[in-house]
Amino acid sequence: MCCMDSREIVHFDDSRADYCLEVAAEDCGIVIFGASGDLTRRKLVPALFQLYRRSLLPEHFFVLGCARAQLSQDDFRDIFRKAMSMEGSYVEHLEGFLQRFFYIGFDYASPEAYPVLSAKLKELEDSQETGGRRIFYLSTPPSLILPITEGLGRAGLSQESAKGRQWAHLVVEKPFGHDQASATALTESLSQYWQESQIYRIDHYLGKETVQNILVLRFANLVFESVWNRQFIDHVQITVGEAEGVGSRANYYEQAGALKDMFQNHMLQMLALVAMEPPAAFTADRYRDEKLKVLRAIRPFNHESIAECAVRGQYTAGEVDGQPVRGYREETGIKADSEVETTAALKVMIDNWRWEGVPFYLRSGKRWKRRVSEIAIVFRRVPHSMFGPMTPEQLAANTLVLKIQPAEGMGLTLEAKRPGAKNCMSALSMDFDYRDVCKEASPDAYERLLLDCMASDQTLFVQKEEVDLAWSILTPVIESWQDPKGLSPLQFYPAGECGPKALEDLLEKDGRSWRRL
Repeated sequence: MCCMDSREIVHFDDSRADYCLEVAAEDCGIVIFGASGDLTRRKLVPALFQLYRRSLLPEHFFVLGCARAQLSQDDFRDIFRKAMSMEGSYVEHLEGFLQRFFYIGFDYASPEAYPVLSAKLKELEDSQETGGRRIFYLSTPPSLILPITEGLGRAGLSQESAKGRQWAHLVVEKPFGHDQASATALTESLSQYWQESQIYRIDHYLGKETVQNILVLRFANLVFESVWNRQFIDHVQITVGEAEGVGSRANYYEQAGALKDMFQNHMLQMLALVAMEPPAAFTADRYRDEKLKVLRAIRPFNHESIAECAVRGQYTAGEVDGQPVRGYREETGIKADSEVETTAALKVMIDNWRWEGVPFYLRSGKRWKRRVSEIAIVFRRVPHSMFGPMTPEQLAANTLVLKIQPAEGMGLTLEAKRPGAKNCMSALSMDFDYRDVCKEASPDAYERLLLDCMASDQTLFVQKEEVDLAWSILTPVIESWQDPKGLSPLQFYPAGECGPKALEDLLEKDGRSWRRL
């Protein structure tokens, strides 16, 4: 079949470049708790550095690291100097960037630590001229959220000026609780010292370019929005698969599993973006209200429906990329009889006018054959085929695929005639990758989210009602899977496969199939 290089035919029209709005970040200090940890080293500091070299950070800013490790200021800077230098890109900007980094050893449980932090902040704000605006980033285990936020509150560090010129933002990483009761308790505890307008619950999937592009694709293109409903769409598939196992996260994963780790946040958030109604304006309140309406319209799971709508699996020993790997129960730190799911799938129905009868199939897992995250909108087939002897079932359904990782982009599958015989037809895939079109990789999700936090924009962050609703949707499934007499037994699959056979059965009984990965 004839193919054309997408780089020759796909490009962005730059004639409206003046309408591209950059986020206006305000001068501020960024306090990172858990500053010596993995998330800070791999994600937060590299994201800040990319913003710095692209001149997107405010003129006046500083980063204050707080952690239990006893490090000097020079030691702290050296950690990132070595890590960033190994990447070898834009090193000429690095020294100026690191001169904004400071550090104090910090005992999270000590009441005396927070007045010391307050004094250090005042000193840095005076010298760096940041105007008393602060971001407190909790790059810590969930168990430290309340000690830190309460300590900040008692020290008066959560207070803001009445006119908003001095603000304090609190960035909280997932998980937001481990069930509905704990999430509610966490929300109530945070509210003792923090207003909801100050809390930025971060879900990094919402910062990914392709996820953000869902709204533009739908609401800026009539060709898509006019068919974005039950009349034209057959079903939707949302997939997040990883080739890696649990690695060093065994302690966390034994408490969470795939359902709590991926579905309660990333998966339901992506579903909401695909299914939401157009907000009247792209503002945080309007946008997040429409997501809430979708979550409220999801058909509740009950004891009987879970066996028909939910599947769970756990990987055993197998091969990934030609290399032998251990089974989940053989991983370090995992119980030998663990019942924790490493793959899960749900069939979700939305009971509203737009989506009645359209199933949303969600699947996510570890130790699959490759890493992939995508959203596939599968349209209905043509009702009649004039191209005998081909039947409508033999014609490929039009499918719009939003590719989130490993490479961000999108693709559209159409039926087309191939050169040659009269009825020589094939499915034609038109794909593009952001890296091909933009000549560089998309910004990391943390870049966008950190910048929005500095601009006091909560649009891409999760509100407390979304957390509560997500837990309420999944609680019946969680309880059923924890019940030894539950109707959804744990299935097993060898590493390198995309889940157990029961995942295929979930769609096959509806006359559908998962996209091949």
